[in-house]
Amino acid sequence: MAIGTKTLAPSELDTFEDSRLVEELRKAKEELFNLRFQSATGQLESHGRIRAVKRDIARLYTVIRERELGIRATPAPVETKAKKTKAKKADAASEAAKEEAE
Repeated sequence: MAIGTKTLAPSELDTFEDSRLVEELRKAKEELFNLRFQSATGQLESHGRIRAVKRDIARLYTVIRERELGIRATPAPVETKAKKTKAKKADAASEAAKEEAE
């Protein structure tokens, strides 16, 4: 990928969840709108950026559609370990104390 956003490489997009892909698509469309507006008013400095953003949008649409068709695998949900707060630690300690008392 010679032109485009480095964070939207196809290998990176495979790790994104569907909601994040939609959010990235929204951001890219918003950026394209702003770039087109700048181009119309003569304030655009980098015309190549329009092409790069268009490619990013196409790449996002492709990944979303491939997931719909089952061509590309949807990433497995990541299990996050809940951090123990002080209240949970205190509850665990009191439960352990109750078990020892019995």
